[in-house]
Amino acid sequence: MKFMRNILTIVAAILLMLCSSVTIAQRDAYFQQHTPEAEGISSETILDFVTTLEQKIDAVHSFMILRHGNLVSQGWWNPYDSETPHIMNSVSKSFTSTAIGFAVQEGLISLDDLVISFFPDKITDKPSWQWKEMRIRDLLTMNTGHIEEPRPGNKQEDWVKYFLSSKVDYLPGTHFQYNSMATYMLSAIIQKKSGEKLVDFLYSRLFQPLHINKPVWDTCPKGINFGGWGLHIVTEDIAKLGQLYLQKGKWEGRQLLSEKWIAMATSKQVSNGSNPDNDWSQGYGFQFWQCRHNCYRGDGAMGQFCIVMPQYDAVIAITSGTNDMGGIMQIVWDKLLPAFKDAALPANPQAFSLLQHTTAALELKPVEGTLADISGKIYNRKFTLDTNNAGAKAIEFSRNKGITELTLYTDHGTENLKIGFNEYIKGKLMNNLPYTNPMLQDEAACGAWITPQHYRVRVYLTGSPERITYDFTFSGEELKWESNLEHALIRPDKLEVLTGKQALF
Repeated sequence: MKFMRNILTIVAAILLMLCSSVTIAQRDAYFQQHTPEAEGISSETILDFVTTLEQKIDAVHSFMILRHGNLVSQGWWNPYDSETPHIMNSVSKSFTSTAIGFAVQEGLISLDDLVISFFPDKITDKPSWQWKEMRIRDLLTMNTGHIEEPRPGNKQEDWVKYFLSSKVDYLPGTHFQYNSMATYMLSAIIQKKSGEKLVDFLYSRLFQPLHINKPVWDTCPKGINFGGWGLHIVTEDIAKLGQLYLQKGKWEGRQLLSEKWIAMATSKQVSNGSNPDNDWSQGYGFQFWQCRHNCYRGDGAMGQFCIVMPQYDAVIAITSGTNDMGGIMQIVWDKLLPAFKDAALPANPQAFSLLQHTTAALELKPVEGTLADISGKIYNRKFTLDTNNAGAKAIEFSRNKGITELTLYTDHGTENLKIGFNEYIKGKLMNNLPYTNPMLQDEAACGAWITPQHYRVRVYLTGSPERITYDFTFSGEELKWESNLEHALIRPDKLEVLTGKQALF
């Protein structure tokens, strides 16, 4: 028996050496995968990091850890995967900042150019003195002088004109106020000066050199990329941006972006608070937040992160759907930072194997419940819905080979949703379920009977942080349909409770 254990240990060690430098088998895989131990961090530490995320955060979608330019661990919580682009929310801002860096480097613009100088046809007849002082630099540092961020409503067609007509209260450059529309204006300036949309401007300069597939970037009614949000990329693309900045603008031996710009963009340009224990009070650069522990980051609502750790030569990329962004960062500080060592650690095949097995099997919690139901009264019967603002007309449930299918009839088409039990079944939305974002089509659904009369369905919109939970309650011939939308940037004022009755045949 002892002999066999020794043989297994030797085989595991050989496999460990082989996998310490192989390329990961993922979409457009770029980074070489090394064992954590080879890069100075233990597999047990990363496993503890992942376990803590699962225990304390609802819900992380993916993570990737780079050390010394190599991949040491990664994982996606099913139904999220490495292939589906994930909306970045405000991590988009760091990409927009990068575009400004290229434009400055090429002499297209200067940080001290006045904002109004780019749009003489869109400013008011008598702009205030504040507008005559606002520079590109002030847009980059969220120091426009606004007390409140201007936000165009659904009826605003020209966002540039709307922004330029907004009230500026302070001298630009003197007052920090987080302002996504300021980043939008940076996108508008890039398009004005280059003749290209922001995403096209960045393609040859950033995306192509970094082997990033040209992404989708949402646009305003005038066709200008949002800039401050709306970028859709995969987790590895986040890590690539972080690694570019960690390498001070150099990529594959070529200086893409000047080291001077990298230093300015990622250093404290303005103060935004004084709490030493708060990662949102450490200062702000050019669309990058300063962090505790001499780190910096791009971050986006509901837990999208590009964390760069120069002192530790590491990058952490994370996507998620949570309101506890601070909790994610605290877990990074508590679990990973103390464990980074300068030298390689002894190989640990068993721990590495356990980590690989764990990260390959990550999944979000299914809906808890049973298959018990009142199917004799529910399945293959249509329920007509009372008049509602969601445009839903009728709903029908069926079940085939253990899979529940929900068919929704609306005033603009029919939607079919396949629902797994104890697992999420992936699909694509066609006409969209009530209260879901019409721009998001990739979805995965899981459902269960909470009681014999109460059926719950959870739908993740897997290109985003958003999820929606539907609760169907059946009482006699009547149906009540309640919705709970979470982690959405834009949500309706009211999630209407829909009611209906079983249709008579």
